[in-house]
Amino acid sequence: MARHLITSAIPYINGIKHLGNLVGSQLPADLYARYLRARGHEVLFLCATDEHGTPAELAAAKAGKPVDEYCAEMWGVQKELSDGFRLSFDKFGRSSSAQNRALTQHFAGKLAEAGLIREVTEKQVYSKADGRFLPDRYIEGTCPNCGYDRARGDQCENCTKQLDPTDLIDPRSAISGSTDLEVRETKHLYLRQSAMRDKLNAWIDEKTDWPVLTTSIARKWLNDGDGLQDRGITRDLDWGVPVKKGDEDWPGMEGKVFYVWFDAPIEYIACAKEWADEQGLSDEAWERWWRTDKGAEDVRYTQFMGKDNVPFHTLSFPATIMGSGEPWKLVDYIKSFNYLNYDGGQFSTSQGRGVFMDQALEILPADYWRWWLLSHAPENSDSEFTWENFQASVNKDLADVLGNFASRVTKFCRSKFGETVPEGGEVDAAIMAKLQGFDETLAAYATHMEAMEVRKAAAALRSLWAMGNEWLQDAAPWAVFKEDPAKAAAIVRLALNLIRAYGVISAPFIPDASHAMLSAMKTEDASWPTSLSEIATALPADHDFTVPENLFRKIADEEREDWQSRFAGVRT
Repeated sequence: MARHLITSAIPYINGIKHLGNLVGSQLPADLYARYLRARGHEVLFLCATDEHGTPAELAAAKAGKPVDEYCAEMWGVQKELSDGFRLSFDKFGRSSSAQNRALTQHFAGKLAEAGLIREVTEKQVYSKADGRFLPDRYIEGTCPNCGYDRARGDQCENCTKQLDPTDLIDPRSAISGSTDLEVRETKHLYLRQSAMRDKLNAWIDEKTDWPVLTTSIARKWLNDGDGLQDRGITRDLDWGVPVKKGDEDWPGMEGKVFYVWFDAPIEYIACAKEWADEQGLSDEAWERWWRTDKGAEDVRYTQFMGKDNVPFHTLSFPATIMGSGEPWKLVDYIKSFNYLNYDGGQFSTSQGRGVFMDQALEILPADYWRWWLLSHAPENSDSEFTWENFQASVNKDLADVLGNFASRVTKFCRSKFGETVPEGGEVDAAIMAKLQGFDETLAAYATHMEAMEVRKAAAALRSLWAMGNEWLQDAAPWAVFKEDPAKAAAIVRLALNLIRAYGVISAPFIPDASHAMLSAMKTEDASWPTSLSEIATALPADHDFTVPENLFRKIADEEREDWQSRFAGVRT
């Protein structure tokens, strides 16, 4: 079996993420990791919190806490929520880790040795009141385009126009509010991405199987205008990875830190080392996933992310890895996603518009959200969450089809045959014909999962549930029992085995319900079925089972209306 390295985009530390963030990277990555493990592959699934940069400092200041304390607290919050959504990371790390600090400084040293870093003297806003240079996001003012009075120095969130701090009207420090600002010279390091342009172009050209969304964004950044630009990798901040060349100081860069975009992707590698160190394993344990001279040439590396992260993962991070001259593993496939919008508008972290991960788990278990988000994943275009659609999908797919099937079968069997798989009888050909196409749909489901076609996979799984439900309705063992109890027993026996099969194949989407189905069938056999004939004999006659609790409850209209109203406004 193959070895698969999977990473999802690293969520920023400043606050709880909304459902659009979740479905854009972490959740589909988890789906893929769970599927691959179920098929017997060796998987290392990594994610972490992105903890450096201006937003972390600002969020900590707003919370009245030291930035390191704030980040540690928010890591715990995000870890608890990822566990709540059943995200099966092998390691959920931190970009502020000692491992990432050392690796970031190591890469910077190697890039400097290769001549791929240059020093640039530039002008930057300085706050006399704060006694420090102010990065773009530390400056607020009025947008010259739309008049929004809380625009940041890099972008107006209201109209999305890209800005420079000097564009702002009445600029002020986001730290102190002081308007006593001036422009001073400061020195920074730039990664010479432009020197890597041809190499990156050739590498992108090789990726003929990548989604069009991924390659089109990469090529736009590579070739539009003046092409790929050199990019600053340092900032005048207190919180971050100190600028060094490996273990050596970097003259002229005292008091500066690496820019968050540079150190954050390196955390993918560092996270593996965090995982190995936590397990008490040697460096060989993580290097076999990341270094091609230590075995990683046999690894299939897949990244999941929203489209806004694509430039960093197709260009900047690969430039860092290639430029180091060392045998690090490059990504093999990038699964990128469009945006999930919210009920006629956009999710907004700053405005608190939409459903956030903690709120979602307060009102319904994870499987409800996992199913809807994955079955409506914004793969080929933006998609939209509406409460009406969510209610309809939960009530029909989960409650009426899958949940109803498991409940009807087990309760009927208990009433007529007891809580064991009944023996005797055969299901006649006419009744079996109602399941025609099951094997083909099961195979299609696996094909879509392997290709990371999330919505198609969900549709195939939904079809498999529906086939069983419709077959049960037509087979009608409750009617057959009156004339031929043995034949009814055979129908029920197959139906119980279908519950077991649904428990296995549904696990990547709805792990809690799948666990409940397998527990009710009193089996730990989670081997992936490949045909109906194989499914039919997995649980033998006289095997014990129990009636599961109601797998899914329906969402009432009153609940839906309440939630729609509650999550339309500003999060407090």
